[in-house]
Amino acid sequence: MDSQVLVALGLSLIGGLSTSIGALFVVVNQAPNVKMLGLLQGFAAGLMLSISFLDLAHNAMNSIGFLRGNLWFFAGVIFFAIVSGFIPEPTLAPSSDVKSSKKNGDEGGKDIMKKHRRQVLFSGIVTAIGISLHNFPEGMAVFLGSIKGLRVGLNLALAIALHNIPEGVAVALPVYFATHSKWKAFKLATLSGFAEPLGVIIVAYLFPSSLNPEVLEGLLGSVGGVMAFLTLHEMLPLAFDYAGQKQAVKAVFFGMAFMSASLYFLEISLPKDMSL
Repeated sequence: MDSQVLVALGLSLIGGLSTSIGALFVVVNQAPNVKMLGLLQGFAAGLMLSISFLDLAHNAMNSIGFLRGNLWFFAGVIFFAIVSGFIPEPTLAPSSDVKSSKKNGDEGGKDIMKKHRRQVLFSGIVTAIGISLHNFPEGMAVFLGSIKGLRVGLNLALAIALHNIPEGVAVALPVYFATHSKWKAFKLATLSGFAEPLGVIIVAYLFPSSLNPEVLEGLLGSVGGVMAFLTLHEMLPLAFDYAGQKQAVKAVFFGMAFMSASLYFLEISLPKDMSL
C-alpha cells in the first residue's frame, strides 16, 4: 500500500504542478497565446472523455454489470455536479474598462483603477480556491486509478496535467494584473495545484489497505463520471471560447485518438506481472 501511495503522490504532483506551467505562460509572456491554450484544453478534453467512457466506465460495467456500473458512474456525475454548484465562477471586467480608467488622470480615475484591481485580485483568489476544490477530487481519482494499476493512474495523471495548464493561467493572469508581481501570480497558481497530492494523502488513509474488487471497480466508474462532468461542464466550453468550435472539436478527437493509442502501447509494453 505504501508503494501505491508513493506512486500516486508522484503522479498527482505531475498533474498538480502543471498549474505552474500555466503560470509561466503569464509571467513570461504578458499576452499568452489564447488559441493555443484552447487547443490544449480541447486535447485534454479528448483524453478525459476517452478515459471516462472507453476505460473507466467500460471496465466498471464489464466487471460489476451494466446496471451497477451505470449507477456508480452517474453517482460520480451527481457528486461533482453538487461540488461545482458551490464553486463561484468569477468574471473579469472588459479590458476596455481598464484602458479608460488609465486614461483618466484625476482622483476619481485612480479610485476606479484601485477598485478594479481589487475586484480582479479577488477574482484570481476565488479562481484559485475553486481550482483547488477541483484538484482535490482529481488527486483522489489518481490514487484510485493507481490502485487499479499503473496504466490507469498514469493516463489519468497525463490528462489531468494537460487540463491543469490552462487552470494555472486562469489563476495567474488576474493576480499578475492586480499586483504587478510575477512571483505572487506564480506562487498562487502553484499552491492551487498542491490540492491534488493532498487529495491522494487524505483518501489513502480513508480507504482500507485492500478494497473489495467490486467496490474498487465501482469507485473507478464514479471517477469516470467525475471526469466526464468536468470535461463537458468546464473544459469543452473553454476550448470553444479560446480556439473556436471547429478547431476545438478537432483537438478533442485528436486527444481521444492519442489516448487510445497510449492505452494500447502501455498495455503491450508493461511487464506481464504488472497490474493494468
